[in-house]
Amino acid sequence: MFDTDQIAEVAAFFDEATNTVSYVVKAPGSDACAIIDSVLDFDYASGRTDTRSADAIVAHVRDRGLRTEWILETHVHADHLSAAPYLQERLGGKIGIGEKIVIVQDTFGKIFNEGTEFQRDGSQFDQLFKEGDTFTIGGVQGLVLHTPGHTPACLTYVIGDAAFVGDTLFMPDYGTARCDFPGGSAAELYESIQKILTLPDATRIFVCHDYKAPGRDSYAWETTVADEKSRNVHIGGGKDKDSFVAMREARDKTLSMPRLIIPSLQVNMRAGQMPPKDDKGKTFLKVPINEL
Repeated sequence: MFDTDQIAEVAAFFDEATNTVSYVVKAPGSDACAIIDSVLDFDYASGRTDTRSADAIVAHVRDRGLRTEWILETHVHADHLSAAPYLQERLGGKIGIGEKIVIVQDTFGKIFNEGTEFQRDGSQFDQLFKEGDTFTIGGVQGLVLHTPGHTPACLTYVIGDAAFVGDTLFMPDYGTARCDFPGGSAAELYESIQKILTLPDATRIFVCHDYKAPGRDSYAWETTVADEKSRNVHIGGGKDKDSFVAMREARDKTLSMPRLIIPSLQVNMRAGQMPPKDDKGKTFLKVPINEL
């Protein structure tokens, strides 16, 4: 049975190059764990990948004698590459994402001119979740909330007293996620946030990114439902939907595309796999011109 009174054991791994926080969540009273929103390091200038961020997670899991049951993605990230296949090869576990990944695959399959060989049915992932689905980590039940707005496929995973919200919410002093990617919607984001805020006030919220809001000297990634309700600079204090949508849409018009959006989308819509190699065994990424 789903129980928010269970205390999840959470270890965070912050990648300053992409401002991403990855998590290892251990089930209480068990050696089972889940990994959420992993990072494959990528140097865009050279086109080289590195696994130092993923290796830190591997070392943590192995040093603690944990058993990986799930490698979860909150959405198709546009700002970093996923290390899910690398982690699965070394630690096991099933790779999961939201069922609306098929919308994202269809949209970006066209933008990147992927052709008919690119499957747009989510089959690259081991599990496609929908609203209200549950999963287990060592006997502890997790709950899936569909929280679109940033992208159509965004999920929040609630594991015990902890909610992993991806890019839906940031720390209270930084606000909320952008909604101007294809398929995004500020109105949907507002409703998704309201869904998250119906969780018990003491629920711990773990965000996927932090950028140090003005006046804050250190990175942070853990807050609570109560803090988001009262202090979030974009949504707190009971801000109404129309005001939020107007603010979010105006703000999004001022934002540049994420630095790694082009490689990230091509890799992450494939569950972290690189595009197929050519007939000489080489891997290439495409750069669509004037499409994003």
